Amino acid sequence: VHLVESGGGSVQAGGSLRLSCTASGSFVATHCMGWFRQAPGKEREGVATADSDGPTMYAASVKGRFTISRDNARNTVYLQMNSLKPEDTAIYYCAARSATDNREWWLGESYNYWGQGTQVTVAS
Repeated sequence: VHLVESGGGSVQAGGSLRLSCTASGSFVATHCMGWFRQAPGKEREGVATADSDGPTMYAASVKGRFTISRDNARNTVYLQMNSLKPEDTAIYYCAARSATDNREWWLGESYNYWGQGTQVTVAS
């Protein structure tokens, strides 16, 4: 399975970007999909997740600004990022894990499939 991210780029603080992650087949519909990010010199952190049956979770640092959504017909999951801040600068990764995995959503080790990442840079 390949996860392919797109939509990264450079934006001014306060701006918006929408990341997309497309998978093959009906993968998105049957898996828990997540977004992670890693800034230079920092550990990877969970940003948001969307369970296969709908519920979403967010990191406290992005709650109210970011929205994760999925379009199962397009096999795509999105991350709408509004009110971007310089501290949101990072490489963003799409990830997927089994829908039956009950570990904490932000545990990167619980995800089996990863995209190649897309750079998001927010200028002050």
